[in-house]
Amino acid sequence: MLSTARIALNRPLRRLFDYLVPEGLTLKPGQRVKIPFGRQQAIGLVVETDIEPPAGITLKPIHNALEDWPALPVETFQLLSWASDYYQHPLGECLFTALPPALRRGRPAIEKAEDWWQACGSGAALPANAHKQKTLLNWIAQHEQGAKGSDITKAGFTRPQLKALSDKELIQAATPAGETSRSQQYKETVTAPKLSAAQLEAASQLPVPADGFSASLLYGITGSGKTEIYLHYLKQNLTAQDQALVLVPEINLTPQTVARFQRYFGERILVWHSALNDSERLNAWLKIRNGEPIILIGTRSAVLLPFTALKTLIVDEEHDSSYKQGEGFRYSGRDVAVYRAHLNRCPVILGSATPSLESYHNALGGKYQLIRLEERAGEALPPTISLLDIRSRPLEGGLSRPALESIRQTLDSGSQALVFVNRRGFAPVMMCFDCGHMVECPRCDTRLTYHRRDRAMRCHHCDYQAPATETCPKCNSEAFKPVGQGTEQTEDILAASFPDTPVVRVDRDSTQRKGSIQSILKQVNSGKPCILVGTQMLAKGHDFPNVTLVVVINADGGLFSVDFRAPEQLIQILLQVSGRAGRGTKSGKVVVQTCHSDHPLLRTLCHGRYLDMADQLLEEREGGQLPPFRAMAIFRAEADTMEQSLQILDNIKPLASAPGIEIWGPLPALIARRADRHRAQLVLNADNRRRLNRLLTGICQSLEQEKYPKGAKWMIDVDPQETG
Repeated sequence: MLSTARIALNRPLRRLFDYLVPEGLTLKPGQRVKIPFGRQQAIGLVVETDIEPPAGITLKPIHNALEDWPALPVETFQLLSWASDYYQHPLGECLFTALPPALRRGRPAIEKAEDWWQACGSGAALPANAHKQKTLLNWIAQHEQGAKGSDITKAGFTRPQLKALSDKELIQAATPAGETSRSQQYKETVTAPKLSAAQLEAASQLPVPADGFSASLLYGITGSGKTEIYLHYLKQNLTAQDQALVLVPEINLTPQTVARFQRYFGERILVWHSALNDSERLNAWLKIRNGEPIILIGTRSAVLLPFTALKTLIVDEEHDSSYKQGEGFRYSGRDVAVYRAHLNRCPVILGSATPSLESYHNALGGKYQLIRLEERAGEALPPTISLLDIRSRPLEGGLSRPALESIRQTLDSGSQALVFVNRRGFAPVMMCFDCGHMVECPRCDTRLTYHRRDRAMRCHHCDYQAPATETCPKCNSEAFKPVGQGTEQTEDILAASFPDTPVVRVDRDSTQRKGSIQSILKQVNSGKPCILVGTQMLAKGHDFPNVTLVVVINADGGLFSVDFRAPEQLIQILLQVSGRAGRGTKSGKVVVQTCHSDHPLLRTLCHGRYLDMADQLLEEREGGQLPPFRAMAIFRAEADTMEQSLQILDNIKPLASAPGIEIWGPLPALIARRADRHRAQLVLNADNRRRLNRLLTGICQSLEQEKYPKGAKWMIDVDPQETG
């Protein structure tokens, strides 16, 4: 009898495909195969073997297996199958997410050989102005046995410079100086960091890998030294054969974290993020799949990789919204990490100074162990937080005179100040004070942001751009002025107010170039007086020992939002950015400008006790029967017209009507038109998560059979982070 296999493809299809298995070929779930698909060939992943195909259908045979081992080991395959079911996303696309791009395209799963170079000529042959090539040649000449290409680029040289020397026959390809054994390659020399009494107390409560699965919520105030606890824990509990995963929200913004891990674990540290090229991703993936004892520091997609010896998971800044994928396979890296730890029977540690209400609720309910670390490391004390009411006060670039005076005093004392403005650009609106005209995006239901540096008007939703004008495009009036504050405007005001002090802007615009964030951090970490101006990028885990003052331009944005998560996110970002102050030996101060100084949430903020505010917010969520007290999913639709989008959701609504399900909508999204696409949504709330999941599965299967107008589509978001 001929054997058959069920194959998943990297396609947005909620179905699998049956193929014949050629005689003599043995397959396992998770294995890569090459198959005929229509008139083309495709790469597939085996899902099941020895299945009973539908009667009366002639199956095509599999061409061949690309490896004789499964690319996705059993536990990873189970994890992705669960995630496909939970997040209601096609299995094929979920499975292929765990493969690097090279393997998705069918490239062999073989690590690319490292190139080595050796000097074979003199720099005297180079032109006098070829300074960089001479420096590179001298650097290589210092390595008598040759140098690896990756080490050469890490040292700051480039591939074109290597090629130029090779073309001039001044360097030549070399034979590797000798392969080191695995134990030598991952040899660690630095002992674990010393912990304070409070840190030791917190670390002693963390379960060890030998105890099996556990989930711990490490609540540590900003500056309490959570990273030292992670390092200590891994040093104490990982053997020379074990793998560990440390998830971070955005690795490119926190090079300090990677450097600290490398100091203690050396070559054992591997990184995973979107900026890696295809070869770097493949080589890292192979090390993970082959069970090398690496400690991976990565962004959310790292949780899906095929670990074979995983013994510990750590999710740093577990509250961060970056862990939720915003399009396609909309999974939560944090929640998938918890389920992965369950499958691997190992501990997962969720760390944050401002835990998400979901994680805190799980800790209060006993699902997670709550560990408190409420003392700052060393001699540092938590900063004092005060509210500055700016009603009726004149503002310059969003800054009041008392705030400017606080900055002046900070600089005079030899310290640094940080000004938090959660809007990039110069101003969020350009308005004519004669006719009232405001420049709107022609593709979105939003206004264009004025970027004075580039003389441009930009949409931060669809990237539309137009030249900025000095007169109103509607009435030609010269009373065409910026309204509101952005980082550029605040930077200009501070530069004018403090001409002898460097003003450093940190936002998406100023950190686009490779290495820019590193050069910015180097300048700040020099300790010399300066003023940092930036968005929430500044709140993500940075350690600035000489920052003693934080000024928040406007704290009112999230107090009256239609999104029920806005107050939680506001408090989190305010406490995170406040935590940048006073992390060294000097005390810190935080000034929060607001027009609502009597708001109870902001008044509680002044005490700096996040869990008190979390208790207050949880009480409000329970009263409104909102997550985490009920499960939520959102069907989103987008089309060429709003009528088409609403019609798709109107057709879904009867399918969703069931006992225990509350339905909101359908309604236009908060930004109803984005990039000329009209967007609407239908919100489902349920008391029982499993019942909601079964209902969603049935709805999605039904929707797969429907035909929609050209360009119209629907998608589903389970446990959404954004409801607007």
